[in-house]
Amino acid sequence: MGRVTAKLPDAYRLISTVPAVSDHLKLRERAGLSTMTRRQAEAGLRGSWTACHVVHEPSGETVAMGRVIGDGGCFFQVVDMAVLPEHQRRGIGDTLLAHLLDRIRGAAPGAYVSLLADPPGRRLYAKHGFRETAPSSIGMALRLG
Repeated sequence: MGRVTAKLPDAYRLISTVPAVSDHLKLRERAGLSTMTRRQAEAGLRGSWTACHVVHEPSGETVAMGRVIGDGGCFFQVVDMAVLPEHQRRGIGDTLLAHLLDRIRGAAPGAYVSLLADPPGRRLYAKHGFRETAPSSIGMALRLG
């Protein structure tokens, strides 16, 4: 599968850093991701291998984000992919994911990249070459309480 080339609409700017903690929490909530505490968000953002976010320039609002966690060489996981509902369907998520994957390719060619795909993002991830791993392997998770 070739690389996906994506470009943001003119009113948007991609920034190659983690978003502010408050923006991270807002994006997770408004995009329908699971909730987390401010303390969890602060620690998680600090632990990012790479990240980026998108600002809507006319309003100055952070409207999208994506992060990668990983060991820097062999294994990476795409997390926190979120675009505010009113800014979806404009290629923003596509551009975020392409940017993150290019960062991984540049640092660790041949690395294993995984993610957990909720139904709304599955088409986007498939477009970038992600495939379901079942039945040979399945994702498993544990939420500590």
